[in-house]
Amino acid sequence: MRKLVVLGVFFSWVLVAMAGDEVKPLNIKPGLWQMTMTTAVSGRPPIPADTLARMSPEQRARYEAAMKKMASGAPKTRTHNNCVTKEQLNKDPFSDEKKSCTRKVLKSTGSQMEIQEVCLGDGVRRDITIQIEALNSENVKGSSHVTSAGGGKAMNIDARFAGKWIGAACPDKK
Repeated sequence: MRKLVVLGVFFSWVLVAMAGDEVKPLNIKPGLWQMTMTTAVSGRPPIPADTLARMSPEQRARYEAAMKKMASGAPKTRTHNNCVTKEQLNKDPFSDEKKSCTRKVLKSTGSQMEIQEVCLGDGVRRDITIQIEALNSENVKGSSHVTSAGGGKAMNIDARFAGKWIGAACPDKK
């Protein structure tokens, strides 16, 4: 679950939200981008009680151990490549089209963007704020904050990221 939230936030930096004529895409190049993100997690993910009830004792023990390690508060840094198409720069940044989420662009210029997203589902609410700054057409930096709450549990994910344009060509997707 944490991986999906982090990946959703991670991929969202690159794409530009459109909420009408007032939204201006970030002035960045399409193509292959290398993203480096450092995340810190605190709290416990809000997993619905029925999901936990379906786990075997072994699965639950593995889950509890993984959650303890994840929420240790120790920042983790990851780097990966992401392909950004020209079309993505001119439409909704969240390509998975989460139907349980609503998005609002709070600020939009060619060099800065702030996006707020609220996702509801499975008894969990996720509030996400993403701030992106295009330093130039080949470099971006930003931050995000995610709060997930439900079932009496809450988890926070804070991230800082930097991205650099690698080139115009993206590897073929299989």
